[in-house]
Amino acid sequence: MDCRLTSEPAARNRCHRGPGDLRALLKLGAVAICWVVMAGAAESGEPSDPTAELHRKSVEKGIQYLASHGQAEDGSFSSFAGTGPTSLAVTALLRNGLAPQDPIVAKGLAYLESCAQANGGIYGMKGMFGNYETCAAMMCFQEANRDGKYEAILARAEKYVRGLQWDESRDRESSDAYYGGAGYGGDSRPDLSNTAFLVDAIKARGADADDEAIQKALAFVSRCQNLESEHNTTPFAAKINDGGFYYTCVPGVQDEERMTAAGGLRSYGSMTYAGLKSMIYAGLTRDDPRVKAAIAWIRKHYDLTSNPGMGSAGVYYYYHTFAKSLEALGEEVFEDAGGVKHDWRRELIAELARRQQENGSWINAESSRWMEGDPNLVTSFALLALSHCRPKAE
Repeated sequence: MDCRLTSEPAARNRCHRGPGDLRALLKLGAVAICWVVMAGAAESGEPSDPTAELHRKSVEKGIQYLASHGQAEDGSFSSFAGTGPTSLAVTALLRNGLAPQDPIVAKGLAYLESCAQANGGIYGMKGMFGNYETCAAMMCFQEANRDGKYEAILARAEKYVRGLQWDESRDRESSDAYYGGAGYGGDSRPDLSNTAFLVDAIKARGADADDEAIQKALAFVSRCQNLESEHNTTPFAAKINDGGFYYTCVPGVQDEERMTAAGGLRSYGSMTYAGLKSMIYAGLTRDDPRVKAAIAWIRKHYDLTSNPGMGSAGVYYYYHTFAKSLEALGEEVFEDAGGVKHDWRRELIAELARRQQENGSWINAESSRWMEGDPNLVTSFALLALSHCRPKAE
């Protein structure tokens, strides 16, 4: 973790680095710089693409920040929030060119291995966020599982998260608002964010669109869309009916904040992209009314300056979900409702480069909600987004 985030002596001690750590960082720097040079050389002497250069520089600076400021002595990143930030950081490093044996990655993976529980979960903080943390760890280990080293831990983790889904095994029938969803863990109510993490994790493990858990998740995802249909007969479905998505269809104490004057639940960007991505992974095509409605909402609210419907709150989570979803949609150029065509990868690269700090990190300076005041988490989200934006060679 960044020592500036805490005054706890133990945390500061975990951030202290000795000569061995400095040598490892120097080695990492060489690896990162070598990767950048190799990427540039792939253009075979042709003039550099300014956007590709901007992408490489942003990625390199972000990697160096995590290497020099972010990782604690035990290999974790911001462990006060459980294992999630470590999984996201290590996944971001792997997806941006580092190998499992690179020192910063190897230490992170070893830390996550140490958090594997007897029940198959991979989490800290007594399992309060068991589903989210384990799903994030699964995607990390799957990215590093290039020689089958992590197959056993992945198999146990997959069994664990599948068991957390709300379905018949937990006395929920298909008509129940809980059905098919997943929450943070335990008996927590399901929400779209955690359900999307579950779909992502088991898809990374090789599950296809017909997988039973993914199809059950689709039932829950459909109920989180502002679209009245046979797939969504909740009280909220027809209130707004704009095709966007909200956090959860299950009533709870935060409904007042999410409720609109019309009595419906507000659609917003990060959840709409998460919903669309989950529907694509569940096999829905562009002809499906749910997908059509979601794309129409995105066309009306295409934006890279904010998380539409939420302003600055959760904007880096939004950037990651935006990039992953548009890549899944398969559109290189996305046309908004006004007929403007967007090279979304180039636009996102430029926006993230503009927001990057001098030290290579990213931080949400306007809203610390959902932990976006933590540079480790936010830098990981930014690097994950950039991993879906790598400019293609002409």
